[in-house]
Amino acid sequence: MTSDMLMTDKDKILVEKVRNFVSAIPKQLLLDMDEDKVKYPKEFLQEAGRRDLLGLRFDSKWGGKGASWKSELLALEEIGVLGTSLGCLYSLVSIVGEAIHKFGTDRQKEKYLKPMIQGRIGAAEGLTEPRGGSDFFGATTTAKRKGDIFYLTGQKRFVVGAEGADIILVYAKVDGISDPKKAITAFLVERGPGVEVEHLYGLMGTRGGGTGRLVFNKMPVPVENVLGGEAGIGNGAKVFHQMMIPERMTSAGAAVGMGRAAIQIAADYANKRKAFGKKIRSYEAVSFKISDSLTFLDASRGINYMAGKAADMNLPGGTVRRLVSEAKKFSTDAAWKVVNNAMQIMGGIGYTNIYPIERLLRDTRLITIWTGTNEIMDLVIQHEFYKEFLSNPHKGRDIEKDAAGAEFSDEKVYDD
Repeated sequence: MTSDMLMTDKDKILVEKVRNFVSAIPKQLLLDMDEDKVKYPKEFLQEAGRRDLLGLRFDSKWGGKGASWKSELLALEEIGVLGTSLGCLYSLVSIVGEAIHKFGTDRQKEKYLKPMIQGRIGAAEGLTEPRGGSDFFGATTTAKRKGDIFYLTGQKRFVVGAEGADIILVYAKVDGISDPKKAITAFLVERGPGVEVEHLYGLMGTRGGGTGRLVFNKMPVPVENVLGGEAGIGNGAKVFHQMMIPERMTSAGAAVGMGRAAIQIAADYANKRKAFGKKIRSYEAVSFKISDSLTFLDASRGINYMAGKAADMNLPGGTVRRLVSEAKKFSTDAAWKVVNNAMQIMGGIGYTNIYPIERLLRDTRLITIWTGTNEIMDLVIQHEFYKEFLSNPHKGRDIEKDAAGAEFSDEKVYDD
C-alpha cells in the first residue's frame, strides 16, 4: 500500500518482521479462539517474544528497542489484522510495561518487565469494577496494610487475560487515606490463591483472550510490589494518567490494521465479482465506499503518528491527552465504518463465515467502547482544548474582527 512507500528502511525491516510473525500465526488458533476453545493463547506471546517483537519502546536494558511510537504503531497495524484479542494481548505488554518502565523500581523491571518483553509471562490490567466503568476514582477495591503486606479485597471486571496472565496491575484504595485521589495506588499482583477468576464473559467478539472478572479476597501483596515500591503509595492517579497513553494509542494503532484487513478483502472481492455484466467496483455505490475507507485509514495513520510524536516529545500533559484521545476516537470510529463498508460491498456473503468480515465486525464493535468510550474521549478532547484555548485564545490574527459589522459591540450579547 502507499503507506509502505513512506517508510524508512528501518521501518520496512520492522514491518517485514512483524508481517512474517503474523503470517505464521495458525489459522486454527484464530478459529479456536473465536469459538472459545482457547481461553488464553500464551504461545502467541511466547512466539512474539522469541522474535523480539514485544515492548519495542522500552529501554534495551530491559529487552526493548528504545523505539518511537511510530515504530510501535507500524507494528500494531500489522498485528491488528489478526483481530482485537491478539492485538490486545500484544498491546498489554506495552500498556502494563509502560507503568513498570515509567514508575517501577529496577527490581520490578528485572522481575516483571524483562520477562514480559521476552514473552515468558503474560500481563493483565485490573481497572474497571462492576459498579462502574469510566469512574476511575470511584474504585472500591481496598488495600489494608499490616506490616510490609497489603491485603487486597475487591473485584475487577472486563480484565483481558484474567484467565491466564501471570502478573496483574491492580488499582486499589489504600485504607486510611480519605482523599480518593491520594488513596489510589497501583499494585503488581502475582497470580495466586487469593486471586479468583469468578466469571469468564461470553463476548460478542474479541474472544479467546481470557476476559473475565477477578475477585481479590484479602490477597496478600508485599509492599515491594507497590508500583514504585514504598514511594509509589498514593501514586495510582499518576500511573493511570500515564497509562492512558498506551491504552488508547495501542487501540488506535491496531484499529487501522483491522480496517485495512477488511477493506482489502472487500476490494479484492469487488474486483472479481460481477453484476449486470460488469465488475462491481465499476459502480459508484461500491467504489465510493472503497474511496471513503482508504481516506479514513490514511487519516487515522496521520492522527496516530501525530499523537505518537507528541507523546515521544513529552509535550505538556494536556496536549498529549487531547491528541491521544483524538487518535483513539477517530481511528476506532474509522475502523468500525470501514469494516461496515466492507460488509456492505460484499453483500450477503460478507455476513457469513465464508469470509472473516463478520468476525472483524464483531471485534471492531468493542474498540469504540474500551479504554474509555469514545464519548469519554469527546469529554477529554474538549476539556483539554478549552484549557489551552482560554489561556491564549488568539494566536495570530484575530479573525473575529474581520467581519464587516465587527465593531457593533452592542449586537454581541452573551448573557441570557
